[in-house]
Amino acid sequence: MGDNDLIRQAGLRVTAARVAIMRTVREGDHLDVEAVHRSVLDRVGQVSLQAVYDSLHALHQAGLLRKIEPMGSPARYEARVGDNHHHLVCRRCGAMTDVDCATGLAPCLVPVDAAGFVVDEADVTYWGVYPSCQR
Repeated sequence: MGDNDLIRQAGLRVTAARVAIMRTVREGDHLDVEAVHRSVLDRVGQVSLQAVYDSLHALHQAGLLRKIEPMGSPARYEARVGDNHHHLVCRRCGAMTDVDCATGLAPCLVPVDAAGFVVDEADVTYWGVYPSCQR
């Protein structure tokens, strides 16, 4: 299914900017808003940073994009949604990569005491130093 169809099925209006954002995030690697904005400008021409923020928010709320907010870093976006994977972040260079669930089925990590909550998602960020940054 194409991005136009995904956007339409999510109940959102299909715009050139939203399609460009979906493609940019899908092709990118955990991009922040600034990187998404630069790429969308290259793809469709004039689009404001605020329009990119608004569209990212709408696409995230619709479940088409995932927003990752590592502590001390700007929010980043990815198109891998629905599988409750986790992330590795390098403390030195800030690079981020996906890592599959630690154990079992989603939500992957069941709390010792869920305090009555029905847990449907776990958001785990592993912090460390990439091999290339260890030198």
